[in-house]
Amino acid sequence: MTLTAPKIAFIGAGSVVFTQGLLADLLAFPELQGAHIALHDIDAERLATAEGAARQIADRLTGGGATRPRVTAHAERRDALADADFVINIVQVGMRAATRTDFDVPARYGLRQTIGDTLGVGGIFRALRTFPVLKSLAEDIAEVCPDAWLLNYTNPMAMNIQYLTEATGLTRVVGLCHSVYWTVRDLADLLGVPHQEVGYRAAGVNHQAWVLRLEHQGSDLYPRLDKLIADDPELRRRVRVDMYRRLGYYPTETSEHSSEYVPWYLHHDSEVERLRLPIGAYLGIVDENIAAYEQTRDALAEGTPLTVEGTMEYAPQIIHSITTGTPRTVYGNVPNRGLIDNLPATGTVEVPCLVDGLGVQPTRVGALPAQCAALNRSYLSMNDLVVRAALEDDPRSIRQAAMTDPATAAALPVERIWDLCDDMVRAHADLLQPGLRATLGH
Repeated sequence: MTLTAPKIAFIGAGSVVFTQGLLADLLAFPELQGAHIALHDIDAERLATAEGAARQIADRLTGGGATRPRVTAHAERRDALADADFVINIVQVGMRAATRTDFDVPARYGLRQTIGDTLGVGGIFRALRTFPVLKSLAEDIAEVCPDAWLLNYTNPMAMNIQYLTEATGLTRVVGLCHSVYWTVRDLADLLGVPHQEVGYRAAGVNHQAWVLRLEHQGSDLYPRLDKLIADDPELRRRVRVDMYRRLGYYPTETSEHSSEYVPWYLHHDSEVERLRLPIGAYLGIVDENIAAYEQTRDALAEGTPLTVEGTMEYAPQIIHSITTGTPRTVYGNVPNRGLIDNLPATGTVEVPCLVDGLGVQPTRVGALPAQCAALNRSYLSMNDLVVRAALEDDPRSIRQAAMTDPATAAALPVERIWDLCDDMVRAHADLLQPGLRATLGH
């Protein structure tokens, strides 16, 4: 595929800080500086802010010369999508109010969450309110830009990709997350090795993949990591270091995230203290994101230059590779379909993907270590029940998903799990598909 000026649609462009970073990455490639950037958001103020930021970034990074991107803003999604070559999805359905509900209602039941966007009760209901938007987005793509690649950043990643795969006819879909890249980069910094010299392979599921190989100049770096951990008691006060010590492979997401996907930590006061787990941390992140958006909005109004740096995200790299035929490897979330032998075929897995002019091509990994696959299967089993709930309009599957979730099951008896799901359904009812709005009691 060779495109001289690809059209790239940003859906949820009102996530202005993330949009800015992606644009900085895109326009760092000279071949993409003539792209058409089409922005869409349902919030008019946020859309206007995104447009203003995009124009300023474009002027700065292209020097205002003849080769510069065309930036358009669209209140109607289909207008942004029309004839697009790439669609970047960064929507967050319900924004801060829905996220606060995801934390406040479970907290009344004594259920602790740190991030709440991938598994658990927070992840379940974030998925269920996102699925209707994904379905309508996919329908629009099928009609107005059927050959486009959908690059999804919206969480819960694995559930969203499975739903898109099973509920729509789209095949050019890949989920993107920076956790593998930043995990390896952080490990390189910890070990004092230039990150660009580190060879690695990871695989698993989003936010719970495993660093299967970590090498520098042909030497295994895991023994050096073991010594660092043995010599530093503060390192041992991290959830993912604790998991690595017990499972033998380093997990690819932060301790805050990792603590929510297993039953061992959040339910125990002693573990929360030992591992310094920040309950409700994501609420602070949401507030920081809103403050950053308001700062950008105000800076544009005052004519103050924006400070924007590249983010090393995968979507711009994918777009560049497909557009120019330049081969590179990224990590993508895709349907399993034989990529990892000991995980369910219907699940979404995170694996290395070759990207070039032919598109995104996932790499077969084979079997994961048994202990890693066991945790991933639990994760994917819960995901499958959430997707079944939406596909089959079955509210019981929501409760069964929560029963299957490791951290929820460790904290609450089954009757309380059903009561909690009823309260969550009531709180989010206007964002759920109609068939899932029923309360079931015990």
